[in-house]
Amino acid sequence: MDNFLFFLKRIIPKSVFNFLQPAYHWALAFLAAVIYGFPSRGMKVVGVTGTSGKTTTVEMLHEIFTLAGIKTASLSTLRFRIGKDSQLNYFKMTMPGRFFIQKFMRQAKNNGVEYLFLEVTSQGITQYRHKFIKFYAAVFTNLSEEHIEAHGGFENYRAAKGELFKIAPIAILNGNDPHFEYFYQIAPKEKIVFVEDDYPSDLVLKLPGKFNKMNAVAALAFAKREGVRPDAAKDALSSMEGIPGRMEYVETTKKFKVLVDYAFLPQTLRKVYEEARAENSGLICVLGGAGGGRDKWKRPVMGEVAAEFCKKVFITNEDPYDEDPMKIMNEVAGSHNFEKILDRREAIRLALQSAEAGDVVVITGKGAEPWIMGPQGTKTPWDDRQVVREELSGV
Repeated sequence: MDNFLFFLKRIIPKSVFNFLQPAYHWALAFLAAVIYGFPSRGMKVVGVTGTSGKTTTVEMLHEIFTLAGIKTASLSTLRFRIGKDSQLNYFKMTMPGRFFIQKFMRQAKNNGVEYLFLEVTSQGITQYRHKFIKFYAAVFTNLSEEHIEAHGGFENYRAAKGELFKIAPIAILNGNDPHFEYFYQIAPKEKIVFVEDDYPSDLVLKLPGKFNKMNAVAALAFAKREGVRPDAAKDALSSMEGIPGRMEYVETTKKFKVLVDYAFLPQTLRKVYEEARAENSGLICVLGGAGGGRDKWKRPVMGEVAAEFCKKVFITNEDPYDEDPMKIMNEVAGSHNFEKILDRREAIRLALQSAEAGDVVVITGKGAEPWIMGPQGTKTPWDDRQVVREELSGV
């Protein structure tokens, strides 16, 4: 279906294409729902949206409700889960096509799922991938600049996120976020507000980072609303060992640490670096920038953040799509004298070789993603964590 849309975009005038596109997306969403029998009915579908923290919050909610003895499913950037069955998300899309989502929900319903946690993106909303899904509740994690070029401005990006709260009868809102009032005003009558101070003093997370505490508070707020015992919810969170590609320290016998994270925005990159440097460690940083016209504004900003925190920086290839990877790398580096290594494996190898005792090698942008996306839709199998393990044997 997406290939057909691409074909239409090439053969008809842009103004006509833009006029027809909403109807096209709506029709696909409706058709998918019809084919799979509107499966969201009879389940409690909870949409989790925001700029960052969506995947982790979905994972936390899945663990809490599963360990509480409730049949649970979840769909996120990372994976698709029904109960304990899990399948990695290989689509390179947080919200896959409408037919996939509806089919997944049908499978979940057929398996007796009561709660389904769904990561919802602004672009997914713009393309009506949320249509004909009966949402029970919506969770707002936080908001900052992302997809600005795709939406034509920050206000449009925020408005797209807001659409979810116009259709979900229950809203779980981050009261510490600067955009809290916007979502509070458009949310339904039932609003549950969580803040940083709600974090339980007796909850010890194995997931590092202050931001993960906020994700935990969001998950706990909804769990409490649904009657999950607070001690059971906290036990579920404290037992979580980690989330693949999210603040994941790769096992090493070396005297330095290696951290892999999905961060691809300046604000999330800063949070990762702040956490990694918390013990006054020196940072050796590997990063790049995504192509495909994705938020070009952020490329030099990423470089500025790296320059602020890292004692040595390697700029490398990430997901160039149809753009020139060296051009992307130069835009990330800006005027800084960073090392630019096109081959991502070589960049990781050199970063590991540069590390001294007490350092942290921080590799960002890919996390647990299984591909490097190249020109004309090509996919090169990849895993930053596996590459680190392979290269460490030669360090």
